[in-house]
Amino acid sequence: MAELTLYIANKNYSSWSFRPWIAFEARGVPFREVLVPFDFPNGNPRIKEISPSGKVPLLRHGDLSVWESLAIIEYGAELFPDAGLWPKDPAQRALARTVSTEMVAGFRALRNACPMNIRRKKGAIPLQEGVTADVARIEEIWHERLAVSGGPFLFGEFSAADAMYAPVVNRFEIYDLVTHETTLAYMAAMKAHPAWRKWEEAALAEPWIVPEDEA
Repeated sequence: MAELTLYIANKNYSSWSFRPWIAFEARGVPFREVLVPFDFPNGNPRIKEISPSGKVPLLRHGDLSVWESLAIIEYGAELFPDAGLWPKDPAQRALARTVSTEMVAGFRALRNACPMNIRRKKGAIPLQEGVTADVARIEEIWHERLAVSGGPFLFGEFSAADAMYAPVVNRFEIYDLVTHETTLAYMAAMKAHPAWRKWEEAALAEPWIVPEDEA
């Protein structure tokens, strides 16, 4: 099988890169990482040479290019069905895909107002319209899933659904957005995962600063 190559941007900021990276890393899907740093106001012109969308992440597998985080995860799940990227139970797998798709399609107020930033010191900011509603809906999803699964992750074991919400864990923490004990326990479990720690260590060592993402 040809090698999987995952193109990503800055680990400190790139929430969409983080999602497939932590999914593959946590579930043992083998891949090679190529980081294209976004250290310009509009990213990095080089990515247009690599990705048809002009964005990251992008997965290369032989002559095939797959972009968009959830599509990359789905492709990895098809190639490595035993990796456990999605729950085994069909109903739970459907729910995991449902909440993952909701992450892709929604929560724009939170994502726009509170960029992922691994290096940022914890501190609240004035909340824009819609952020509070986004936070409440995400907590509702998390609490419902954790009540059913028993934790520590949304569907018991770490899955693609956790990967899709991983950047939210950072946002909730650094912008001091949540206080519920169930939410905080889930966030602690995510941050303790070896894959999270590996990404975080690399992010903290990066030299690039993008002012637009320093909320």
